[in-house]
Amino acid sequence: MDTIVLATNNKGKIRELSVMLEPFGLTVKPLSDFPEIGDIPETGDTFLENAFIKARTVAEITGLVTVADDSGIEIDALEGRPGVYSARYAGEHCDDHDNNEKMLAEMKDVPDEKRTGRYRCVMAAVAPNGTEIHTDGAYDIRVAHGYKGAGGFGYDVIVIDPELGCHVAELDSEVKNKRSHRGKAMQKLLKLWPDFWDKANA
Repeated sequence: MDTIVLATNNKGKIRELSVMLEPFGLTVKPLSDFPEIGDIPETGDTFLENAFIKARTVAEITGLVTVADDSGIEIDALEGRPGVYSARYAGEHCDDHDNNEKMLAEMKDVPDEKRTGRYRCVMAAVAPNGTEIHTDGAYDIRVAHGYKGAGGFGYDVIVIDPELGCHVAELDSEVKNKRSHRGKAMQKLLKLWPDFWDKANA
């Protein structure tokens, strides 16, 4: 069975992406299996740059095909913030709750029709031999006025899927994977995967 690395320690991402990669018979290892790598500084100005920074670094160190994503949330009323800073929106050592509280506070006086935004994701796959591909995906959302739901992670508990009329954290994983930014990016990646894998192992 072939082994690849998902360049993240985010348990939510690992869970989502592992399920999508199952059909290819891949053993998926998280970044935590390689403690020697440590933190990888995400110094890029875009999701694409950060995804490739992580994927190239891990592929070089482990000698394994690596998949990395960089994703975040862009809110129109906040001029696209927090974007690439979504994970550390409330500060360097913040957690999901801190980020959610900051966003709700900043959006407190914004009317419903202007609470629009989107999750955005760029996914990169890099092989040690230099073969690379990348895809992207977006998921339109609206910022709610409070918390709801127990699923998902990140901002899911405070954002609404406008089409379904519920918080993203209320969706079961199968529905979310089909609709989410990460799910869309991953579906595109899976279409490219057979050709990428052949080249990666050439």
